[in-house]
Amino acid sequence: MGLGSDMYRQQILDHYKNPRNYGELEDPTFTHIGENPMCGDEIRMDVRLDEDGETIERVAFSGDGCAISQASASMLSGNLAGKTIDELLAMDRDDVIEMLGVDISPMRVKCAVLAEKVAQDGAEIYRGELDVEKTTTED
Repeated sequence: MGLGSDMYRQQILDHYKNPRNYGELEDPTFTHIGENPMCGDEIRMDVRLDEDGETIERVAFSGDGCAISQASASMLSGNLAGKTIDELLAMDRDDVIEMLGVDISPMRVKCAVLAEKVAQDGAEIYRGELDVEKTTTED
């Protein structure tokens, strides 16, 4: 592991210990929750859309879990502002792993992508394209 990966590890720890956008939005356009039963991670994502109904204005998250899931939610909440729902839905696990900047073991990928999946499912529910009560990484 090089110096670069140490920097990203420090960034993950910083987001875990000092999460950005942690809490709940007062007036979200949609809210969705999800869990990773294998690890015990739980995430709630609140998303407020701009007046156009497509552009993400603000994201907040709350929940509890391992450093990877919480850091991923913190980073994602900041990265989504200004993106459209279509851009959110186009994201995949590689985008999240790239955002984290470190190699993730296969066992931890579900931790890393939980927030992304919760936000994506929430957007699809908002659009009327999905009907689930809770997202789980076991699907």
